[in-house]
Amino acid sequence: MTITGECFCSEIKYKVEGDLHDARSCHCSRCRKAFSSQASAYALVKEGEFEWVSGEELLTSYVGEHGFGLQFCSKCGSTLVGVYKGVVHGVTLGCLNGDPDIQLSRHVYVDSKASWELIADGVPQFKGAPPENA
Repeated sequence: MTITGECFCSEIKYKVEGDLHDARSCHCSRCRKAFSSQASAYALVKEGEFEWVSGEELLTSYVGEHGFGLQFCSKCGSTLVGVYKGVVHGVTLGCLNGDPDIQLSRHVYVDSKASWELIADGVPQFKGAPPENA
């Protein structure tokens, strides 16, 4: 399966040759700021299945002290992917084109959610980080 994605201005495009997995939504204050939203919507990609198609030179990165970070379009500001030690490990679901055939499997850090946010029932919720095998 080929999954494609792009930023808001369409200058940066990518593809994933495979399936996304472990889709989750994080409700912590940092994700709210990074995604300019009530939460993140994010899924992992398998190593070697992600490829930039165009516009990679427009990427800008923020990487925290533990090697985890995000990459953004420097032109329109879209948060596109998550990186770990310089390698793309996941994509933001909002920048995907079409139907990626995936659903959120969990909500994490719900104790930090914004007071105005409502989370729908039906998906497991964790107060903080989920257990390793959740």
